[in-house]
Amino acid sequence: VQLQASGGGLVQAGGSLTLACRASGTILGTNDMGWYRQAEGERRDLVAQITSGGGMLYGSTAKGRFTISRDNANNMVYLRMDSLQPEDTGVYYCKANIRTRWGRDFSDYWGQGTLVTVSS
Repeated sequence: VQLQASGGGLVQAGGSLTLACRASGTILGTNDMGWYRQAEGERRDLVAQITSGGGMLYGSTAKGRFTISRDNANNMVYLRMDSLQPEDTGVYYCKANIRTRWGRDFSDYWGQGTLVTVSS
């Protein structure tokens, strides 16, 4: 299984970006999908998470500004980010909890990360 993230870039404060992540490979089922942010020198923190049924959980900095969504048919997860601020800068990683074989537990898979830089 591979997760490919895209959509990062340089944006001015107050701007918007939409990140996308696609899971590919042998996928028999997908539970939670989510986005994490890692700023330089800091730990990787949850930005937003969405269940297979559409239930959403947001980190404190994302509430009211970011929207997570997913396309189950195409194994994709999106993160719409509005009102971006310099403190949102970091590498954004997608994660998905996926089953690759019947009878096996679900496992977490990570994408390679996409850099978001917000200038003031």
